[in-house]
Amino acid sequence: MNICVFLSAADLADRYTRPAREFAELIGKGGHTLVWGGSESGLMKVVADGVQEAGGRLVGVSVDFLADKARTNADEMVIARDLAERKALLLEKADAVVIMVGGTGTLDEATEILELKKHGKHDKPIVLLNTAGFYDGLHQQFQRMEDEGFLPIPLTDLVFFAKDGASALAHLEDAAQQR
Repeated sequence: MNICVFLSAADLADRYTRPAREFAELIGKGGHTLVWGGSESGLMKVVADGVQEAGGRLVGVSVDFLADKARTNADEMVIARDLAERKALLLEKADAVVIMVGGTGTLDEATEILELKKHGKHDKPIVLLNTAGFYDGLHQQFQRMEDEGFLPIPLTDLVFFAKDGASALAHLEDAAQQR
């Protein structure tokens, strides 16, 4: 399975890097391919290293203005013209999407992917990996959106909130078997 992961390129505390590394190892050991932003820095590097060291493949999609930070030993690396093309390519190359901790770029990617799913533009499973409760507030906001009628589909059909990498991967593998 090609698993697209949206996440930060920042150097982060161990409470984020350790679970990210564990999830990456599960991806690699499971024989899956990581599809990611292609960066050789921060949490993106931690995840790419973990997948590659555990035997998984790496498919990166960087963007022109960040090409100098792209990983040089990925199995495949594409350089997009801009962020919009990058997001489209990441989704195109993926069978499933996992949203990990990140900043505004990650949030932008997450909301676009969720909006496209809401409108039936793709049916790929989406998991929000809620490491250290990072997305508790977002989960609460999504629940409010559903409760007050802002979501045209059930929240559980839109996104799965996972507490750890093992439950995230198990959800994706179950979804793949049902497809």
